[in-house]
Amino acid sequence: MIHDYSTISVQMDERGVVSLRLDRAEKKNALSALMIEELTHFASNLPKGARVVLLSGAGDVFCAGGDLGWMKAQIDADRATRMHEARKLAMMLNALNELDAPLIGRVHGGAFGGGIGICCVCDCVISEQGTKFGLTETRLGLIPATISPYVIARMGEGQARRVFMSARIFSATEAKELGIVSRVAAGDDLDAQIEAEVAPYLSVAPNAVAASKRLARSLGPKITPDIIDMTIQALADTWEGEEAEHGISAFLGKTKPRWML
Repeated sequence: MIHDYSTISVQMDERGVVSLRLDRAEKKNALSALMIEELTHFASNLPKGARVVLLSGAGDVFCAGGDLGWMKAQIDADRATRMHEARKLAMMLNALNELDAPLIGRVHGGAFGGGIGICCVCDCVISEQGTKFGLTETRLGLIPATISPYVIARMGEGQARRVFMSARIFSATEAKELGIVSRVAAGDDLDAQIEAEVAPYLSVAPNAVAASKRLARSLGPKITPDIIDMTIQALADTWEGEEAEHGISAFLGKTKPRWML
């Protein structure tokens, strides 16, 4: 049985291909508290018989990052509340990262902040040509904290440092060079390339696929509870800094922060 959600949509075809779509097109699929909760629930309740999960976004943008309403709520929150909310995001990413089924990202339009974090927990990402990417947190005086274990695991430290701190916007071609994206497709070829990625999983043993994915994760960079805790604390520390207060106020007030030339 497929659960009914408000911010995501889930369907499964007769082949066992699950279509998981971020479904807040009017908000550019920004990660609200409810969407984070629903993605976590999905990852913990994968439909029976699922062979592969195809993750996409409704509308013009795959995922714009953190939701503005969620961000506003953090301004007046205390440290414990901010850490609690950050933990929800961290555990959502962890749940998707540990999904037993292969997770294939279909990315278009843009992926920013947490949207890149979601890309980095996919096993494969196919991006439409023209898609823009950016780790934009430092524009606000914040840091890409809870997504960082997955970003670094995907790119490696050296590659990540090209885009981790500058908040610059980069192309799908560069995202492929960095390892975020597996392949770049023209718009009219995107769905065909997605199908080509899905097809092999329909001819292999599902339990062996899940065990192979767990093995690969166990041999890669370790994302332990201690590492997740450290990123949450680092984000809370940054939220309490003067730069974050100034940067977020400028963003919400649609003015330039003092560091923008």
